[in-house]
Amino acid sequence: MKTSTDCTIRAPITLNRRDITVNGTVISRKSIAQEVQNHTAATPVLAWQAAACALVIRQLLLHEAGRLQIVSDPLSDERGRRETDDEAKIRMLIEQEVGVPQVDERNCLIYFNNNSARFYSQTISIVAHILCKADARDPAAYEQARQRASVLLKTVTQQPDRFEAMARKCSDCPSATQGGLLGQVIAGETTQAFEQALDALEVGCWSTAPVATPYGFHIIRLDRRIAGRPLPFALVRDWIAAYLSDAVERKAQVQYLKILAGRAAITGIEFEAAPEMMVQ
Repeated sequence: MKTSTDCTIRAPITLNRRDITVNGTVISRKSIAQEVQNHTAATPVLAWQAAACALVIRQLLLHEAGRLQIVSDPLSDERGRRETDDEAKIRMLIEQEVGVPQVDERNCLIYFNNNSARFYSQTISIVAHILCKADARDPAAYEQARQRASVLLKTVTQQPDRFEAMARKCSDCPSATQGGLLGQVIAGETTQAFEQALDALEVGCWSTAPVATPYGFHIIRLDRRIAGRPLPFALVRDWIAAYLSDAVERKAQVQYLKILAGRAAITGIEFEAAPEMMVQ
C-alpha cells in the first residue's frame, strides 16, 4: 500500500564500491535494484542513486522509530489497502516528531499580494478554423494539403462571408459540422504552432497564411478574445493555503532528515539533504 511514508530524494550523492550501511544495517545492491523501479531519472545511474538515497532515508527513519520505541499501528484506505508495519512506523514517527507550523490567513494574504501576477483567469479565445488534414510524416500528402489550404485561404480572403460554408464543405475537422467553430480555446489546448498563430491575430481576422501543425494546415479565424482577469483572494485562498502548507511541511521534513543523517553512522554513500527531499 502506497502511503504518506514513501521516501524519495533528489540530492547530490556519491556512491562507492563499499556496501551501504546505515547505523550498521546493510542496504544490499539487490534492494537498491528492486527500489529503482520506483524512480524515474535521465539515466540508469541517476535512477540507481535516487533509489539508494531513498533506502538510506527509509532506514534512517526506521532506526529512529525503533529508538523511540514506536509501535506500528497500520492504517487502511478506502480501497482496503493497508500500510505495512514499516510504513506505519515512519508515518507515526513523522507525525510525532516533525512539527509543522500552521499556515494562517495572514501568511496566505502576504503570498497572494506578493504573487498577484500568478492569480489571473486564463484568456479565452473563440475560434473557428478550416483544416486540410495531412500527416506531417508524409511529405507528399503534406504538401498537397498546404496547396489546398492556400487555395481555400485565397477564397476566404476574397469572400469572408463564405468561411462557414467552406468549413462545412471542405474542412477535415469534426468542427466542420459547426461551420468550423472550435468554441472556447485556452492556452495549452492546441498545438504550439496553432496557439502562436492565434495569439498573433486580431479579433475578426484570420491567418494570412496556412498554419502548419502535425495534423495538417489550418486557416484560423479569431471571433472573440476574453482577456484574463485578476482572481479575488477568496477564490484562491484554499489553493494558497495548501501550497504553503506543503512547502512548510517539505522544509520541516528536510530539516528533520538532516538532523537524523548528521548523527547517524552512514557508510558507502555521501549525500546532502536538499529542499527537493521529501517524505511523501
